Amino acid sequence: MARANRRLTRASRYGRYDGGPDPLAAPVDLSEALDAIGQDVMAGSSPESALREFLRRGGRDQNGLDELARRVADRRRELTQKHTLDGTLQQITQLLDRAVREERKQLVRDAELDDEIRAVSEMQLDNLPASAAAAVSELGGYTWQSSAARADFEQIKDLLGRELLDQRFAGMKSALEGATDEDRAAITEMLSDLNGLLAAHARGEDTPEMFDEFMQKHAEYFPEGPADIDELLDALAARAAAAQRMRNSMTDQQRAELDALAQQAFGSPDLMDALAQLDGTLQSLRPGEDWGGSERMDGQEGLGLGDGTGVFQDIADLDQLAEQLAQSYNGSQLDDLDLDALSRQLGEESTVDARALQQLEKALRDSGTMRRGSDGALTLTPRAMRQLGASLLRDVARKMSGRQGARDVRQAGAAGERSGATREWAFGDTEAWDVTRTITNAITRMAGAGVSTGSGIRIEIGDVEVQETEARTQAAVALLVDTSFSMAMDGRWVPMKRTALALHTLITSRFRGDALQMIAFGRTAQVMDIEELTGLDARYDKGTNLHHALLLANRHFRKHPNAQPVLLIVTDGEPTSHLESSGEVYFDYPPHPLTVAYAVRELDNSMRLGAQTTFFRLGDDPGLARFIDSMARRVGGSVVAPELDDLGAAVVGSYLGSRDGARGGASPDVGLGGMFGRGWGSWTG
Repeated sequence: MARANRRLTRASRYGRYDGGPDPLAAPVDLSEALDAIGQDVMAGSSPESALREFLRRGGRDQNGLDELARRVADRRRELTQKHTLDGTLQQITQLLDRAVREERKQLVRDAELDDEIRAVSEMQLDNLPASAAAAVSELGGYTWQSSAARADFEQIKDLLGRELLDQRFAGMKSALEGATDEDRAAITEMLSDLNGLLAAHARGEDTPEMFDEFMQKHAEYFPEGPADIDELLDALAARAAAAQRMRNSMTDQQRAELDALAQQAFGSPDLMDALAQLDGTLQSLRPGEDWGGSERMDGQEGLGLGDGTGVFQDIADLDQLAEQLAQSYNGSQLDDLDLDALSRQLGEESTVDARALQQLEKALRDSGTMRRGSDGALTLTPRAMRQLGASLLRDVARKMSGRQGARDVRQAGAAGERSGATREWAFGDTEAWDVTRTITNAITRMAGAGVSTGSGIRIEIGDVEVQETEARTQAAVALLVDTSFSMAMDGRWVPMKRTALALHTLITSRFRGDALQMIAFGRTAQVMDIEELTGLDARYDKGTNLHHALLLANRHFRKHPNAQPVLLIVTDGEPTSHLESSGEVYFDYPPHPLTVAYAVRELDNSMRLGAQTTFFRLGDDPGLARFIDSMARRVGGSVVAPELDDLGAAVVGSYLGSRDGARGGASPDVGLGGMFGRGWGSWTG
């Protein structure tokens, strides 16, 4: 029997996108976020505040929280500047004027009407008070001669009842248009039952069965479908509070008019009494709602009581969204964003932006790039530092490649002896496979997945490891970075940290046999690991202690007697402090001759240890230029004066050139243009 073609018979179902994660969206790209967060961290921000700042700004193709907050503010401003609160009074005045006008016409054209009745009626109409509420009250007992006028007047009482109900129950105004006496009786019964249920709840005497019975009887008035009495209370209180805020926003005259008119709703004060009881109960059960707020409404478009209450609910939604977008309260997260409210108020485009930010925040927290320490503070993980360093290193590579015309290949070093280290294969690698590691990775993966290896081992790309090779000598590298206050004041703080991280990433990922030590020197010098240096805050501390830094560098060189010493010094000032034999710090400005002598002596010691020295001079001070040039000539070193954006490329290039120089490939007395030795483009990846 022929087998059915599954492609033709398989059923498929299609539906409207429900607003969940976009299945066609590209994976969340963390590189831009991590770069921006790392930049802020290196500038002195905490990882937590740096994350908040990126989410606030957004990325190149991603709107941030600030943009969403701007839209919220624009929408709120539009609502308050578009509307005014006298819509119901305007409608009542129009109906009243039309009723009086029709009645006057009828009195004139009705020839059979008794003259005395006509005269009394005209006098009554002529003496109506200017207040719409007072006029409606006075006409309550008037005998209408015109059926059209009578209908308009009855419509006033009907409109008032529907508007008052619409304030508490959304949609009631339109639902009760043309309502019969039977419909009004059903409303009265619902209000009575509702007040009874809430009173029992306030006393603690209600039961779930009472709620279920109430909803079964009156569910048509509650389209939101509350699941229990608390949800019912929340919905009723939110709308009643919006109605109260609308009332608070009216003028005293408007409130007085509406209060007087409300007694005529549906022809009696009973409705107003029931609603007043409901409002009082809701205020006592939900005191946390905003019952006392108000708004200034400066527009021209009149709002009825029901529509106005809806606008005030929209304003409340927008205020909550603004608070959520500000993320300024303790424990705030983007998951706090009410996406349904955002969609109602701003549309789907803003919801998509907010959901993308939520996914980005979650990805950053869940990807292993950020974690909380024992003190609860958010920190960058070593993995994040590696990713950030790799990104900085790629930037350095592009700058160097642009100058040299070289291409970016992925080799740990020039072809030669194996280093003994392996790494995961990446596109473009040409090194030999490490067969043992590759097969071990495949077996481990299959065993972890519960797959038998009895029928053979299946190797996947992720299993492959290659052998690193290096035709180079080992280097002992000391990177000395000036951390005096002038570095921060003149905008050199972050470029200095980016340079240190790029060099650290290069050595730890591609030249693992080299020994790198980073030394920060201000008033004193200190050996720092990369996390400590990148998180270092700028502080006002007088002194540039190159002497102490060189002492620590020479100690590092002596610990690696078989390695080629490479000394890299980044500074923007002459030495102004040194260590005395007692360990005390001596400071003087301008630089004291003794301070200079101490620094020169330790630099000579570096030369005797065989160090290849490069100074990176930041700034245009002629005195600093003369001093550093003389220091470099003394030890056969070189001077580079890069722009801040080129500092990373200059330091990395000097390091690579110094290593090649140790093999006779490059002279140590070179500038930025000539310091990139053989295979300099081989370390990025």
